[in-house]
Amino acid sequence: MFIQTQETPNPESLKFIPGRLVLDNQEPLSFNSIDDCQKSPFAKRLLSIDGVSSVFFGADFITITKKNNNDWFVLKPHVLGVIMEHFVNNLPVILSDDTSGCDKTESTDAVFLQIQEIIDTRVRPAVANDGGDIVLHSFVDGIVYLKMKGACAGCPSSTVTLKSGIENMLKFYVPEVTEVQQIND
Repeated sequence: MFIQTQETPNPESLKFIPGRLVLDNQEPLSFNSIDDCQKSPFAKRLLSIDGVSSVFFGADFITITKKNNNDWFVLKPHVLGVIMEHFVNNLPVILSDDTSGCDKTESTDAVFLQIQEIIDTRVRPAVANDGGDIVLHSFVDGIVYLKMKGACAGCPSSTVTLKSGIENMLKFYVPEVTEVQQIND
């Protein structure tokens, strides 16, 4: 089994591409502590590696974020070993249809749905290429609240991406949008 690795715009995150589906027909999932991993022993094993601070599962990749005082040169072989062992043994990534890692707010508001469509079709695919995800949390009084996940959470360029890219795009397509703000866990 060959697992590709790819740098992300966030120097603390590395994207691991195992060459097979990671999550089948599920929303991306993010795990930031071992306590969050009841439904994913795989995420728990990855978070148990000394120096790993978060795990993000996309459709066909895994993004690992390290604690900033650790070196990828030391961490990468441990992470690759856990990922390889997991997939070689055909173990499940998630034990059930649990999507507790996704906290998307559901709404039937027309403006919210329009914003959701733009995020899903224009923003999320580009962000996934960088090993992350972006989730629409809410839309209140003209302000779009977004949650960055995976490599995008804590990325030095995420503020620029939000303000220069996403905010400008949403303002162009949805006149009701006045601002975009990031919310943190």
